[in-house]
Amino acid sequence: MRTPADNAQLALLLEVAGTPKPGNVDRHREYDDLRFEHFLAGSVGAGAGLRAAETDASVGAAFEECVEGMSQQGGGNTQFGCLLNLVPLVRAAAAERLSPTGVREVCRRTTVADACGFYRAFDHVDVAVGDPPADLDVPDVRRGADAVDEIRERGLTLWDLMELSAPHDGNAREWTDGFPRSFSVADGVLDGEGTATERAARAFLELLAGEPDSLVAVQHGPAAARDVRARAAAVGTDLDAAAELADEFVAEGINPGTTADLTAAALFVALERGWEV
Repeated sequence: MRTPADNAQLALLLEVAGTPKPGNVDRHREYDDLRFEHFLAGSVGAGAGLRAAETDASVGAAFEECVEGMSQQGGGNTQFGCLLNLVPLVRAAAAERLSPTGVREVCRRTTVADACGFYRAFDHVDVAVGDPPADLDVPDVRRGADAVDEIRERGLTLWDLMELSAPHDGNAREWTDGFPRSFSVADGVLDGEGTATERAARAFLELLAGEPDSLVAVQHGPAAARDVRARAAAVGTDLDAAAELADEFVAEGINPGTTADLTAAALFVALERGWEV
């Protein structure tokens, strides 16, 4: 029987195996410096941190351990955002509280030490982040461990950071709202048809069509993110049409990374709820 940590690793593997995923690495599409194999290795490397998350490690410590392990491959950052979502979900599942209320409580209970672990994780890989919005009064995450003293002085918990970041970041918003999109899409995975990788691809497409991707907004601007959402909505869950869109996005350098992060979370919830693979 798989444990929550096992299911989290499987969710990471299924997320990258889902094909097509417009703009993201999948079995048929990759970038010169970021390949399918890097995601497989990152999924394995994150295992120790995920197992720590289901025992007694704090959210921040488990997340940093996940990221450090994930980084031990040649592609750099493969699954930073996925792991940010999976760690509290694993904690909630291990406590038999995998529900929007249960995982939100796990997130609310995070501490200043957890925030410090989150910032230190940025030292292990290069994460695509833009300049902080003018109204976001938190230390720049690109400072990594150098921001820890300020975090402690200000008494900022990881929940505080996510709550402040939620208006600008899809993963932070999912954290503070109790993972509503992840739980909703998990239902579709459970009720859907086709292979596991087809269901993973459709989950990605549903999420991409639902809201503008915040990583696309960082890299290309809000208008481009809205355009990507609209183009995904026009495709729907037609995998043949999605394959054409995937080729277009790769050519345009569009990488909806936040959508991939939420997809991994949805796949984990589906696995924990009995999805057989």
